[in-house]
Amino acid sequence: MSVLQAIILGVVEGLTEFLPVSSTAHLMIFSKLLGVGDSEFLKTFEISIQLGAIFAVLFLYFKKIFSDFSLIKNIIAGFLPTGVVGFLFYGVFKSLLGRADIALAALFLGGVVLILFERIRRGEEKNQLLNLKKSFVIGLWQTLAMIPGVSRSMATILGGTVGGLSKKSAIEFSFLLALPTMFSATIYDLYRNHSLLNFSQWQILLIGFVVAFLSALVSVKFFLKFIEKNSFSSFGWYRIVFATAVLLILF
Repeated sequence: MSVLQAIILGVVEGLTEFLPVSSTAHLMIFSKLLGVGDSEFLKTFEISIQLGAIFAVLFLYFKKIFSDFSLIKNIIAGFLPTGVVGFLFYGVFKSLLGRADIALAALFLGGVVLILFERIRRGEEKNQLLNLKKSFVIGLWQTLAMIPGVSRSMATILGGTVGGLSKKSAIEFSFLLALPTMFSATIYDLYRNHSLLNFSQWQILLIGFVVAFLSALVSVKFFLKFIEKNSFSSFGWYRIVFATAVLLILF
């Protein structure tokens, strides 16, 4: 992987990690479009640079997180399902990272789900308080995102809104739930594979990390402002159009 390819993929990761469009699917697809050969390093790269995007959330929400112990407990409760499932089925889910067909199918179907979700929502937006039970249930939704193309953001936001949270609250908890989820996934993967990485590959990982961090700062602020006046349907249509276009180009 070249430095330029790492920069492009870092931008893609940072811009898509917190939007309900699946950063994993975008990384897989752009890797193929850029001619990056499928390898164990590419899979590690795709997992690891997500930590850069996560640090953007830590940077933006540091004060909010560490001034509210109940929020920390909710984040831990939401992480538990994914932590357990991810640890038990790490090998299975990592093997799916090279399956562009699965990612495209999940990307397309997820778009349909978002559009239908917006159409069947009834009444005024709810704004119930987050608690441990709701956090745990949102964590169960998050386990669906281990399938490439589903989107961790989409799964947790839908889980939150179904559970009675407002759009903004669901989105912000989705941001925060990414912290332990992606941190643990990255550290565990690097622990399993660090001995296989050479110095130049560590440099590539660092470049992707930094670029993902910077582009995620932009993405988080954009998403919150965009969703104030728009629905999730926009992202649903984007997923459908993007998946269809990629299918025609790559297959």
